[in-house]
Amino acid sequence: MTWPQWTSMLGPWQWALLALVPPAIIALYFLKLKRQPLEVPSTYLWHKSIDDLRVNSIWQRLRQSLLLFLQLLLWALLALVLLRPAWQGSQFQHDRLIFLVDNSASMVATDVHPTRLDEAKRRVAELIDQMRSGDVAMIVSFADTARVEQMFTDNRGELRRRLELIQPTDQTTSISEALRVASVLANPHRDDSDGEAAAGLPAQLFFFSDGNFADDPDFALGNLSPTAPVWIGTADAANVAIAAFNTARSESKDEKVQAFGRLENSGPQDVSLDVELHLDDRLVDAQRVSVPAGKSSGVSFDVANLKSGVLELRLTDPDDLAIDNQAWAVVPAPRRGRVLFVTPGNEPLSTALRTEAAHEMAEIVVQAPEFLASPQYQRAAAAGEWDLVIYDRCRPEQAPQANTLSIARLPTGEAWQQKDTVTVPQIIDINRAHPLMQWLDMSDVLIIEAQPLVPPRGSTMLLEAIDGPLLAVAPRDGYEDVVVAFELVGNERIGTNWPVRASFPVFVLNALSYLGGNREVAKTASVRPGQPVVLRTQTSSETLSILPPGEAATAVSVTRDKRNEYHFTGTSKVGLYRASAEGREIDDFAVNLFDSRESDVKVVADRTLKVGHDEIATGTGWEETRRDAWKFVLLGALAILLFEWYIYNRRAYL
Repeated sequence: MTWPQWTSMLGPWQWALLALVPPAIIALYFLKLKRQPLEVPSTYLWHKSIDDLRVNSIWQRLRQSLLLFLQLLLWALLALVLLRPAWQGSQFQHDRLIFLVDNSASMVATDVHPTRLDEAKRRVAELIDQMRSGDVAMIVSFADTARVEQMFTDNRGELRRRLELIQPTDQTTSISEALRVASVLANPHRDDSDGEAAAGLPAQLFFFSDGNFADDPDFALGNLSPTAPVWIGTADAANVAIAAFNTARSESKDEKVQAFGRLENSGPQDVSLDVELHLDDRLVDAQRVSVPAGKSSGVSFDVANLKSGVLELRLTDPDDLAIDNQAWAVVPAPRRGRVLFVTPGNEPLSTALRTEAAHEMAEIVVQAPEFLASPQYQRAAAAGEWDLVIYDRCRPEQAPQANTLSIARLPTGEAWQQKDTVTVPQIIDINRAHPLMQWLDMSDVLIIEAQPLVPPRGSTMLLEAIDGPLLAVAPRDGYEDVVVAFELVGNERIGTNWPVRASFPVFVLNALSYLGGNREVAKTASVRPGQPVVLRTQTSSETLSILPPGEAATAVSVTRDKRNEYHFTGTSKVGLYRASAEGREIDDFAVNLFDSRESDVKVVADRTLKVGHDEIATGTGWEETRRDAWKFVLLGALAILLFEWYIYNRRAYL
């Protein structure tokens, strides 16, 4: 804004005439008689002398006068009006405005006082105050999802009120959903009564964020016209985040748990800080860890005699973002998986399942294929009573609510297909990165014949031959199906020498661990704010009560679905969630931020935002304009004129 600017409405000779007005006003006060006449009988003889004196005395002493001051001030204001004072400002080019306000987790950073979100709301409020009569605006808050805080309205008071109601979230940031919401609401393409699509109206987009999100190169702006984004935050913001936290039980001793954490320093300085490990809110260990600027460091703890509990990792040193200074991991009590083995007879596999290691990992029930037709099986399979069902050369009519391992048969349904039989397939690749194939050496395994698999989309190949996959795993409604494309044993011959190789019992134990519900990893390491959680329990209750974190939190009731699962979507806050049924606590899970982009709170002030084919770096929604002030000056002159009139009449009647 540039102030002041002048535009004269008079020429030089006109200003010269106007400049004579103040001396004339003052001269009138010199000439004006201020005496108040008072007649008495003795003065009648002096009338002629007094008249002569008045005629001969032109000037008199100028006395203090409020009217004289007001008249001169009125003249000055009128002269100012003739100069047309103004300032140079800017105004919106469009009359439809959309304010996109980022309220993700990083917007609670305190490098801008009091927080980035508060600063963003302050700047939006300033723009709302600059709206012209007839302008309409809409407010949309966004994190990884978008929320319409206020639809289009010209009520600036309502816009400011709804703006103040925006609260921070613990969720990550995505601009895509906000852009799509703005596009749909600003440009409704609905059919009218004649079947023609309604034309979209142009709207101006304003971004207020710290920029912790990826560009959206696939979005088409259409009638949306964006201005330069307003990046909220500083380039030297400091933050050390817990980027990962998980647990694993010691292989040598079940009651010993190892906790692993990864710290990331996005600040400009190297940092040394204290890291504490708490068990059920009780401090059990602490370490001093150094994290270089822009790098990460690991931390590990050993916790002895731990059957179950909640581990919490804390960073005690304050920084600009507090939400990622804590992380939780639920350590469940070790339990044996429940496994159903359906086979017409498979001695090698039965022997592997009878080992002491397998017995410690799972409770295994062996049944013949006829059991699949029994009501007992159908009821238990539908209720999800087993963690893993192994089908050896047989398959059920309906898929169970459990993980499955199918040997020489395809799972139920049309998703899986097989190729023609091949003899002595040559193994060319093993996916050793998958938990099922860890520590396996298949170089000495021979297979007599197999039918290579054609697995469904989204599958993972575990063992591949020249002719196609021989072992694969695919997801199914929250479960996983593993298929072996060849027989381990047949009615007349051995199908492979794998059962007599060292890798076979290792594979069986991997299957029991991975598919049988005995994996001891942090159950919630991958659950982030806003992501749904699927709970499976052995309770007979139709509903679960889930209590989110926070002192003022209210428990949420979740109903069991037909797959014996409880789906919970209210994971908007980081922290520990406690699930109970019929007043008995049965399961806990944790939600952690664990997002390196969100925790990197440095702001790049000159960042260019790319939306579709457009790079938004300079503003397009504002134009320079002259804002006149003479109207306000004229109103002031009118007020002075009225005040002068009041003073004059008041004095006249004294």
